[in-house]
Amino acid sequence: MNAWMNTLLFGIYPYICLSVFLVGSLIRFDREQYTWRSQSSQLLRRRELIWGSNLFHVGILIILVGHTGGLLTPVFIFEALGISHTAKQIVAMAVGGVAGVICLAGLVLLLHRRLSDARILNTSSFADIAVLILLLVQLLLGLGSIFVSFHHLDGTEMVALMNWAQHIVTLRPGAADYVIGVSPVFKVHLVLGLTIFLIFPFTRLVHILSAPVWYLGRRGYQIVRTRRLGKV
Repeated sequence: MNAWMNTLLFGIYPYICLSVFLVGSLIRFDREQYTWRSQSSQLLRRRELIWGSNLFHVGILIILVGHTGGLLTPVFIFEALGISHTAKQIVAMAVGGVAGVICLAGLVLLLHRRLSDARILNTSSFADIAVLILLLVQLLLGLGSIFVSFHHLDGTEMVALMNWAQHIVTLRPGAADYVIGVSPVFKVHLVLGLTIFLIFPFTRLVHILSAPVWYLGRRGYQIVRTRRLGKV
């Protein structure tokens, strides 16, 4: 990958994605609050939904916490605690691997449920299915990166990814330089992850940011009409 493309993908594209994520989410919450939901179809194939949803959410929460803490914690903190790069990487591979398998099992169940049931499929939008497939590809890339990491137990690539992420969130220049030499699987994983941030405000993923307290401030009320049954 030439230097120009590397700068575009890992020095400019992250800010485009994060800007759309932040501004788009705020606009959607302000203008389309009644679409701010997970659009659950829980009345259909409920058992498969419960298993799939629980496994997926447990796995993805562990992955998100691990990625956030692992990438954004300054390197000197791990060094001050006496945690070597090798030890941190092995822990990340083990915890991430287990969480990834759990998440994968749940995601496969959710995708199978949505695609195999005609009633659910008919109520699913293109974005609903595309998001699940995108998450599946991203998850497989993440699991695949574990095998690549076995060949770099010194933690050099891990530190490079940490420096990249920390330079991005602190708006420091030169972030793209840190990942120019990392494995292609990490680069694809990063680009796809950034793309998920890009499409986030336009999908059901926005419900991740929700808490019940937000709905107290919605303008107006949701109208629910009951259906009157005729006499037999």
